[in-house]
Amino acid sequence: MGKTNRARYTLEFKLEAVRLVGAGQSIAAVAAALGLADQTLHNWLKADREGRLGGAGAKPVTPEQMELARLRAELAKTKMELDIVKKAAAYFAKHST
Repeated sequence: MGKTNRARYTLEFKLEAVRLVGAGQSIAAVAAALGLADQTLHNWLKADREGRLGGAGAKPVTPEQMELARLRAELAKTKMELDIVKKAAAYFAKHST
């Protein structure tokens, strides 16, 4: 069996993902937006709380990748907000008649 290649992320990328969760977004939403497994992000959050979050350093994330990750996170947040607005509109439409 060959060795599997695992994705490696810089410390800046990990810290941005942790920051997005800290800003109120769900782990699932941030992980989906950044193309990560929920468990990976959960592990980063735990490591950050314990003060041992580190970066790969071997493969730096390009500015384009960081921008793409930011835009994906922003899109996920916007979709979540839109879903809330749709549910509120349906609720008020149902109860106003």
